[in-house]
Amino acid sequence: MFRGNQIKTAALLGLLSGILVLGGYWATGNEQGAFIGLILAAISSFGSWFYSDKAALAAYNAQPITREQAPELYDMVASLANKADLPMPKLCVVPTQTPNAFATGRDADHAAVAVTQGIMQTLDRDELAGVIAHELTHIKNRDTLTQAVAGTLGGAVTFLGRMLSFGALYGPVNRDNRQGGNPLGVLILVILAPISASIIQMAISRTREFSADRGAAEITGNPLALASALQKLESIGKQIPMNGNPAFEPVLIMNPFSGGGLQALFRTHPPTEERVRQLQEIAKKLQKNLTLAFN
Repeated sequence: MFRGNQIKTAALLGLLSGILVLGGYWATGNEQGAFIGLILAAISSFGSWFYSDKAALAAYNAQPITREQAPELYDMVASLANKADLPMPKLCVVPTQTPNAFATGRDADHAAVAVTQGIMQTLDRDELAGVIAHELTHIKNRDTLTQAVAGTLGGAVTFLGRMLSFGALYGPVNRDNRQGGNPLGVLILVILAPISASIIQMAISRTREFSADRGAAEITGNPLALASALQKLESIGKQIPMNGNPAFEPVLIMNPFSGGGLQALFRTHPPTEERVRQLQEIAKKLQKNLTLAFN
């Protein structure tokens, strides 16, 4: 399952880069546009790889804390990181009452786990441990890097569309005595490409969330605690929305906004009901294995 998800994620990231390259070519009608798209994809990927932790933490004003400031929380993270065979990540707190959490960083040695003040006040110890184990699984699976690259590439698709549409309207006349690039290419970039990028980001995020839920269940041995936490986070999150850069919504454990209808179609996370259902199934399997072991 894990290897299959990795292949799917790599394919989706490649598709995002392909949208940039092909979109640039269609918009200009020549290799120059494709080259622009390729350069944007390379710069976006490298930038998100190197600065992903700093960018996500800054987006939510996450403040680093030490063991002296929060010994119980720090020791919980250290214990769970040890169980997950990970080094202790940087620990941060986000000054908001919205209950949420996220992990970021290009690898396990440059990772950070951030929790909000609200989540520490909302969840009990077992529920909070489940959430932190979920975030540590993201670090272990390198989902934090994947989401950063996907988000940056998605933003680059939108930027390229705007840049080339401006050129199509006001740029120089080309060899065919037409102003700008291919109108179909511009249409694809301005309207269809950003929508496609959002759908691809959504698909990547949803795939990784299910994997992280399973990883948390393995680390804590208590999948029902995470299920309970997710239900609380969704219920309270609808009442207290979380402010921040929308580009970083996929890194959060729960969508920071409420909404139905068309907005729900573009949620970066799977439906909470499905996540809870899968965690309940894992709990049943664990209980069955435990029963067989004692018989």
